[in-house]
Amino acid sequence: MQDLPTSLEIVDVVSEFLRKQVLPELEGRTKFHALVAANALDIVRRELENAPTANADEHTRLRTLLGTDGTLEELNDLLCRGLESGKINLKTPGLKEHLWTSTLTKLAIDQPKYSAYKKAMAEDRT
Repeated sequence: MQDLPTSLEIVDVVSEFLRKQVLPELEGRTKFHALVAANALDIVRRELENAPTANADEHTRLRTLLGTDGTLEELNDLLCRGLESGKINLKTPGLKEHLWTSTLTKLAIDQPKYSAYKKAMAEDRT
């Protein structure tokens, strides 16, 4: 068992420190780079929170889609080779849904404020 604070708590504290204490004191290029650093920490936090479940879900989808087992990396490589060769295409049952779900999952981590992501999520709920 790891002692406290957790990785998520550390990332949150540093991000908050940058936003509330450091950024107001900076200007120009240095302020921009500090904001980029805070945003990067936010991505790390979302990845730490979401990646384990997202990767397990993706692994399950790929096993179903490809009809075989392997690591997540191996199955993604197999999918890429199938797409490149044309053996797998948008007519392949489940491919479009897998790609859409994977895209939304990546956006949830990387750019959750992206307007097209927000719109897609709102449409998904209806």
